[in-house]
Amino acid sequence: MKLKIPHLVALVFCLLATSLIAQTNNQRQPLPLVTYNQNVDAPLTQIEKNQLQDVYGDKLQAYVLSQPQRLKAIKNILRNRVEVVEISNPRDQKDCKLLSEVTLFNYYVNDLKRDQLFNKSNFNPLKYNFDFYSRGSHMYRVDNTNYFIIIKSQHQQ
Repeated sequence: MKLKIPHLVALVFCLLATSLIAQTNNQRQPLPLVTYNQNVDAPLTQIEKNQLQDVYGDKLQAYVLSQPQRLKAIKNILRNRVEVVEISNPRDQKDCKLLSEVTLFNYYVNDLKRDQLFNKSNFNPLKYNFDFYSRGSHMYRVDNTNYFIIIKSQHQQ
């Protein structure tokens, strides 16, 4: 009988330890790298279609529209991750890279051009090689204006 009690205690101890480990592992499930808002399931707007057409040209169907995950990622950028804000007070303005210093994303459309005048309502962030997929958020200043473009991190949504 003396031999069975230590075995019983060891068995109970193992069961408790296994249970605690299982609970801890359940609580530490990694978050997905990219989380999407529900709005990425909505169809493209005409403005978004135009923005995509400007950047992808005749490759739009093959490289974006026929790839559902890529299309969702781009919708997420356009709808949730790019913000254009006006900061009038110089004290609140931060030194950051200028929009003119960001190269164009002209891989698919060779003759893609920068806008001569900045217009917040028709700004196409897809035209530029912004750091969409790096860690952290980034801010860019539109040259000679009080407008700032904020690219929100995909890891903080």
